[in-house]
Amino acid sequence: MFPMRWKCGCSYDGTDYSGWQTQDGPLSIQQVVEECLSEIFKKDTKAVGSGRTDAGVHAMEQVFHFDFEWKHDPGSLLEAMRSLLPDTVTPLFVQKVEDDFHARFSAVSKWYQYRIYLGQATALENRYSWSLCGDLALEAMAKATSLLEGTHDFGAFAANRGIEYKTTVRKMFRSEMLQEKDFLLLNFQADGFMYKMVRSFAGTLANVGLRRLSLDAFSELLKSAERTTMVFVAPAKGLFLKKVFY
Repeated sequence: MFPMRWKCGCSYDGTDYSGWQTQDGPLSIQQVVEECLSEIFKKDTKAVGSGRTDAGVHAMEQVFHFDFEWKHDPGSLLEAMRSLLPDTVTPLFVQKVEDDFHARFSAVSKWYQYRIYLGQATALENRYSWSLCGDLALEAMAKATSLLEGTHDFGAFAANRGIEYKTTVRKMFRSEMLQEKDFLLLNFQADGFMYKMVRSFAGTLANVGLRRLSLDAFSELLKSAERTTMVFVAPAKGLFLKKVFY
């Protein structure tokens, strides 16, 4: 009997984890998920994620797949996962998919959101947002954010992690800044993201808001595709993977 392929969505608080991907060192989300599945199935089971999220980054809906011949209904599998996973990781759904589905390679786009708190955040909000104090140039920030929409070479916003990208061109379907009460919500949906790309957007847009970087200079930075000292990487705690689209 051949194993079935399952698609699963989960949310997590990434504060105390080393990121999604298992690696030497601190605990990862992937490791926690795989230990849960292996306990349920009584067999080592690998979870393949839609992509990695860095240490301290959160997810509203990360997607992964795994293979196993589960003889019961999906609801019972979901309940089993919920009973074993810690409070910081919540499975949202599980469904059987075709064998050629791949959590990473079948994805067509991803939506990330970066949360900025205007002023000094409370202890609770500080865990899930980045506090920016002072009088921010919000109109300039919003205009700079909109410049990122479309197809661009985003080389200026790709951090170096020791690998060479085949291309740094990405298609940004949505790039917007919304204000909800004391929060600025930076939304980015693209066909792919590079290492620390969204956090580089957020940090550099903050420099625009703090009047350290003009709107024209931001535009030239984007066009140059060259990373400079004006590109600042915002803290991981404000970043959320909101949704993966298939």
